[in-house]
Amino acid sequence: MLRWSKALARRLAYNPARPRVMDYVKGILSGLAAIILAECVGPGSWLAFRGISREKATGLAVVSAGFAENFFSPVFWILAILFFTSFFVASRLGNKFLRVFLFWIPTLMLSAFSLAIVALFACLFMLARHH
Repeated sequence: MLRWSKALARRLAYNPARPRVMDYVKGILSGLAAIILAECVGPGSWLAFRGISREKATGLAVVSAGFAENFFSPVFWILAILFFTSFFVASRLGNKFLRVFLFWIPTLMLSAFSLAIVALFACLFMLARHH
């Protein structure tokens, strides 16, 4: 039985040459949360809402133009890279409490919040089309 346990342990041990699925999930969550957070914190988000009073266009046209303008800003990409590295480093922490507190909770909350906002706008769009 001891021989079987050692063989099974060797088989299930982490092999750095073989990529693990959770590493990809952590990287994707880090990138998604970094872009969402950089969009919310970056200067373009505040300029988008400030531009509503200055522009002749009304409604979501100004807001969406401001958010699209933010993607071409170097400040946005610097913030996104900084947030990505901080989330990615937090996902590799050895302490489980810190990893949950600094990586899993913020990334999942940001992803769920942005998904809820997209779903809300999709529902509003579908309701507006029928009226």
